[in-house]
Amino acid sequence: MYEHRAQPLISTREFFIRLARHGAIAVGVLVFSLFLGMAGYHLFEKLSWLDAFLNAAMLLGGMGPVDPPKTAAGKLFAGGYALYAGLVFITVAAIVGTPLFHRILHRFHADAADEKGGKTKQKA
Repeated sequence: MYEHRAQPLISTREFFIRLARHGAIAVGVLVFSLFLGMAGYHLFEKLSWLDAFLNAAMLLGGMGPVDPPKTAAGKLFAGGYALYAGLVFITVAAIVGTPLFHRILHRFHADAADEKGGKTKQKA
């Protein structure tokens, strides 16, 4: 998926395509996670779909729930979903940030090779 350090940087156009693919994956993870939270709040706390959306979105956004859970099952779900939402945040940040970090590190490696008087070798 990523070019090896011995390979040249991909073009700007290809890089933006890579960013778009990673962005689409991140959106997919968020949509799945939002649906999971909505279903849980609707099932365990009997919230309307709109209120379930609000609670799930607030947890995924790092703000916390709007409606505090009232049932034991709802409290267990809310606690588990809060932990899950924290991991989703880290995962989405990694998915979106990885192409950027890779390009920066790859560019530094290419610059270092040029300073030594050699060009990076390409594998066939």
